[in-house]
Amino acid sequence: MRNVWVILAAVAVVALPFLFRRPSERAEWRPGDPVLVVISPHNEAIRQEFGEGFSAWHRRQYGAPVKVDWRVIGGTTEIMRYLVSQFAGSAQAWWGRLGRSWPAGGGERMFDPRFDPGTPPDAAPNDPAARLRFEEQAALWRAFRASDDPDEATSRIDLFFGGGAYDHGRAAAQGLTVPLWPPDGPAPGAGVARALYERVREIPREAGGETWRTDVYLGTVLSTFGICYNPDRLRDLGVAHPPRVWRDLADPAYFGQVGVTDPTKSGSVAKAFEMIIHEQCARAVAAAGFTDAQIRSFEQRTVAARLPPGEVPTGVPAAYQEAVARGWVAGVNLVRLIGANARYFTDGAGKVPIDVGDGVAAAGIAIDFYGRFQAESARAPDGTPRLVYVTPHGGSSVSADPISVLRGAPNKELALRFALYVMGPEGQKLWNYRPGTPGGPRRFALCRMPIAREFYPAGGGAEAAAAHRPYTNDDLTDPGVDAYALAARFDYQPRWTGRHFGIQRDLVKAMCLDSGDELRAAWRAVRTAGGPGAAPRAMAMLQRLPDVPEPLTWSSAIGAYNGYRREEVLRAWTAFFRASYREAEATAAAEAGHVPQTAR
Repeated sequence: MRNVWVILAAVAVVALPFLFRRPSERAEWRPGDPVLVVISPHNEAIRQEFGEGFSAWHRRQYGAPVKVDWRVIGGTTEIMRYLVSQFAGSAQAWWGRLGRSWPAGGGERMFDPRFDPGTPPDAAPNDPAARLRFEEQAALWRAFRASDDPDEATSRIDLFFGGGAYDHGRAAAQGLTVPLWPPDGPAPGAGVARALYERVREIPREAGGETWRTDVYLGTVLSTFGICYNPDRLRDLGVAHPPRVWRDLADPAYFGQVGVTDPTKSGSVAKAFEMIIHEQCARAVAAAGFTDAQIRSFEQRTVAARLPPGEVPTGVPAAYQEAVARGWVAGVNLVRLIGANARYFTDGAGKVPIDVGDGVAAAGIAIDFYGRFQAESARAPDGTPRLVYVTPHGGSSVSADPISVLRGAPNKELALRFALYVMGPEGQKLWNYRPGTPGGPRRFALCRMPIAREFYPAGGGAEAAAAHRPYTNDDLTDPGVDAYALAARFDYQPRWTGRHFGIQRDLVKAMCLDSGDELRAAWRAVRTAGGPGAAPRAMAMLQRLPDVPEPLTWSSAIGAYNGYRREEVLRAWTAFFRASYREAEATAAAEAGHVPQTAR
């Protein structure tokens, strides 16, 4: 009998917690429950919070949790390459099942937004083989863009979540993603698509010149770009004034002390480099005497005229375009000098603020949320900051990280539900609510700016913003953080630098990474000579732009260079820069009156 009571007591000890436990908000996923496949450059914290949050939300709304299968293969550059390869393989198999032969060059043509299926090449009328090849390519191009079935052309991935508008725009132009609703057509009639449409219609399509949403992709969260620095390291270096503008990072005092991310590995950091160049364009145009109103008028007229790069329509002064071109060159050279001060070029954008906070680097280029998060995490025990983040005044637009539904998504309805969750109040709160607050993330403070209007006074949600304020990680009502207020103060001109986005990535790679040893050696020699002012001939050589395969200018970068293969250009540029930097090092040494190390 005694043994019976012992057993009953043991059972009670085990069972009581289960009897009185509150039902879990997040039911465990079981085989047979929905699975959503998402490819994303987002970090682990974002993936975990949105994966768990969506699963719980889906259980409440639809009765079953969801397993989010995250495909993490790198930054947006790697993602785009992966998606193209996946679509190409599945399309070729699909084409074969239709009994069609795969056309020569079909894979490339299928994704080419510039391919015109209605205009055969000049040789086609007199060359039956060329005509046939074109017709096969055109048929594949049309069929691919008309398809949206997982049994046809598919990547077997449902969503592309995160990264910048540039890469989501490229994905749309290449046919990798599909419109959420018919462009310029009626609104969806009902269901989750209608609910999503109603949720996003209040978000502006563009702000400050940046695209925040289209009919194909939706901005989910907003970003600015800026500088992070370590006050203690600056004091050690004898830097009296902390960096506040991009040009500060080119100061020779920062030699070997700036943390930088490889822009070919991170679309977000590539956007930061674009902002550096764009700011110099704005400065050059302002220095030439053109007002903000004139700039807007000139840009509208020039864009509408659809002229070749560098040409302007009647009524737009040639001096205006010349100023833009000068500013672009100045911006490229500013990026080069920041690269000359680089301690390293890392693959991950999140590494830079961590290293700056730890004192490994004195300063660095940062995305706002990485900078602000680390600024909070890296405080000393007495509360003093080990890292400070600033957005340069007039030095950054407010850009959106979108979400897109991929063509042939195996679970399209589920993908739309995820988009609705992300854009809805539950998902938007995760971006900036403190962990543990009502509706906030469970573990991680994401420290990002939601895109929904109701979080910001300048967005029209003054009363709602005040209601959110007790729970947010940042004071989104502050004009310095209010994304809608920041966007209104910045006038981004896409024609200045937007069309150069891809080539600017490659230019930085050749100019600062692949020839990095030679660049740093030249910059060290200039510093030893007394600085840029004491070595003018060396600086002129250090700041040269390539003349191979042809002279690089603002206009040739978006015109003539379209005719070259990327690998060919990178090889030629790298060789050019290495030779220029070696010559600059020798010249700086001569100007200083001593022999450079490379000449010994």
